[in-house]
Amino acid sequence: MESDVGEGAFEDGVWPAQSTPSTPQGWPGSAEASAPFPVPPAASEGPQGGGTRRAWVAVVLLAAVVAAAAGLGAGAAVAAIIRGHNTTIVRFSPDTSAFARMDDVKSVLARVLPSVVAIQGVGPGCVSGTLTGGTDLNEGTGMILTRGGEILTNNHVVANATEIKVTLYGQKRAYPATLVGSDPAYDVALLQLHAPGAVKAVSLGLSGKIKVGEEVLAIGNALALSESTPSVTEGIISAEGRTIKTGGDDCEGIESLKGLLQTQAAINAGNSGGPLVDAAAQVVGMNTAAATTSPGQAPTQNIGFAIPIGSIEALLPGLREGGTVGPPKAFLGVEVVSVTPANRLEYGLTPTRGALVVELFPGAPAAVAGVRVGDVIVGFAGRAVTSNVSLTVAVRATHPGERVTIDLYRHSKRTTLSLVLGSKPAPEPGAS
Repeated sequence: MESDVGEGAFEDGVWPAQSTPSTPQGWPGSAEASAPFPVPPAASEGPQGGGTRRAWVAVVLLAAVVAAAAGLGAGAAVAAIIRGHNTTIVRFSPDTSAFARMDDVKSVLARVLPSVVAIQGVGPGCVSGTLTGGTDLNEGTGMILTRGGEILTNNHVVANATEIKVTLYGQKRAYPATLVGSDPAYDVALLQLHAPGAVKAVSLGLSGKIKVGEEVLAIGNALALSESTPSVTEGIISAEGRTIKTGGDDCEGIESLKGLLQTQAAINAGNSGGPLVDAAAQVVGMNTAAATTSPGQAPTQNIGFAIPIGSIEALLPGLREGGTVGPPKAFLGVEVVSVTPANRLEYGLTPTRGALVVELFPGAPAAVAGVRVGDVIVGFAGRAVTSNVSLTVAVRATHPGERVTIDLYRHSKRTTLSLVLGSKPAPEPGAS
């Protein structure tokens, strides 16, 4: 409550040290309580008088609030006292927020959930694509962009998939989808759903206007627990403009993503590609990554990242043209696993660390240069290779057409080979 106190009051609201607030005359407990609300005498000059004036004003304001709350009939008399002391109540300031509140989560979900889908990507298991044996199943999330069935998701959900299946909200049947276009550098992919009838599209918001502190919901197929009923977590936008390094698995290696939204709404495996929505049920980002803890470090707590929807909208024209957007990636053409005590014994390996070749892509640069299954790669383009991931990272740092050397062990003999890297095969537009 804001008030304007008349002459005699202390502006800083602090009583003088030598002043003792006295009971106003005429109030219960005073010696002259003959009238219910007599006007108190004017304060005398000096600090003692000023202190009495402030004590009286403070009691009147409190009494006015209590009387109003209790519904007593003394409002007119209190107002007269306030006017007599030149005190005017300006206004009561309401408690307001600069952000839209997530007051009704259920209504937000009712508008968004029908446009959220579960995605299964079945493929040879590695984005570098060598693979003649074994398959991997990636499960993630997508959001429907158009009534005609365009679906937005992360590239890492469907990378190198030979078959893509989509399950709509509340349904059990999985429909086929095809890859229209992808941009690995931004981890974005556009799919086309092949299902009968029109589908409901999400509403895209303005991610550029979202502020730190706004409430959001992260929606997706968390942990692949249920394809038809997505999980929902709630939190706030905790930071903007984040740059992170993602990946580190056998296929994706390490990639840098910039300009991300950070949220403390929990994002788990399977949430990738799902919508991050605001209180107006509009998509402000695409859930992409979650921070994890390295061994020996303090655990992370609810730090997730989403690609702003404004950045994705700028990519859509290129994605709709088909193919892989962005520069081509170098291609070696091997499938590798890290050296372990078990496979050292099985293959009779000499090195204790490195990338063991278990498959070769026919006609790829590695096969042409003479790399064999059972070789252990310990160096690539001048960089030490200690695991399957470190080899992937080293290949990512090179370019198609670049000549490189590979250091490897074949049994107990160390050999160096030279080869020219190829370009990673891109999925054909519309291929499933």
